[in-house]
Amino acid sequence: MFSDDMRLIAQQMVAPGKGILAADESTGTMEKRLHAVGLDSNEEVRRQYRELIVSTPELGNSISGVILYDETVRQDSSAGVPLRKIAEQNGVLPGIKVDKGAKPLAGTDGEKITEGLDGLRDRLTEYVQLGMKFTKWRAVLDIGSGRPSDYAIHTNAHALARYAALSQEAGLVPMVEPEVLMDGDHSLAAAEEASTRALRRVFAELAEQHVDLESMVLKPNMVVAGKEHSPQPGSTEVAEATVRTLKRTVPAAVPGIAFLSGGQSDEEATVNLNAINQLAPLPWQVTFSFGRGLLAPALQEWVGRDEKFDSAQQVLAHRAKLNGAACEGRYESALEHA
Repeated sequence: MFSDDMRLIAQQMVAPGKGILAADESTGTMEKRLHAVGLDSNEEVRRQYRELIVSTPELGNSISGVILYDETVRQDSSAGVPLRKIAEQNGVLPGIKVDKGAKPLAGTDGEKITEGLDGLRDRLTEYVQLGMKFTKWRAVLDIGSGRPSDYAIHTNAHALARYAALSQEAGLVPMVEPEVLMDGDHSLAAAEEASTRALRRVFAELAEQHVDLESMVLKPNMVVAGKEHSPQPGSTEVAEATVRTLKRTVPAAVPGIAFLSGGQSDEEATVNLNAINQLAPLPWQVTFSFGRGLLAPALQEWVGRDEKFDSAQQVLAHRAKLNGAACEGRYESALEHA
């Protein structure tokens, strides 16, 4: 039922020293990012920005795959080459975000459920024809009074597993992203408890829905305290809590874990990733799937100016290289300005 091709792609996505670039911001999110640096958010500006990303020279040295948004998959470069093709020519596997976003979960006090299962099989068929190699679906869970509830965990885990099964049916490797948010003032222990509950349920659902673990990539949160918690734990504490959680919940059959940054600063996410990898050996390849942490510095360098296109690409390549080093436990703060 499961192809060797999918298992190979999953392994390529978490290749040693490489990570996955999340460039799948929705139009609404992209508008906020562009407005923050003084740019209009029209289709042409978004196209130029995405071209800057996928055409960055030697990006494939540190980036194995890029998660794209539906608009980007259908756009061409200024020279008329599909952006998805440029990514592949650059040694980067093209992937696609397929969920429709988090919506209010009926019967709860403000919890969310990710939608997008309706019509997904047909959309996946089209994405295969467009050359996509993998997919991504994000579920969000928050920590608070009585949250995340068992109901929210169960419904989101069930949807993640349904999505993953449909992706594999289409021949696409699913990135399964259950994110426990770092919003709030909760402790590191509270984050560990919530993350453990969520991941246990996710893998129970994946098993029940016959998802091939060797043909998927997990994209979880690192176990961190809430943004408003004081004092903040150090990177060693974060790494130990994260690895403890994963060892208790994630089967060794999963080829790799690609962490989201989840609102951490650029350097903080890299330092924590490095600390996690310094606890090797681990049962899985451990890498990153960062978006803003990789792309924000490049966007701030570019701000729509043609003369800054090359230097913005150099900024992106540098941040990718730093995180590639963290994937192997080789990151040092001195490298930030090397």
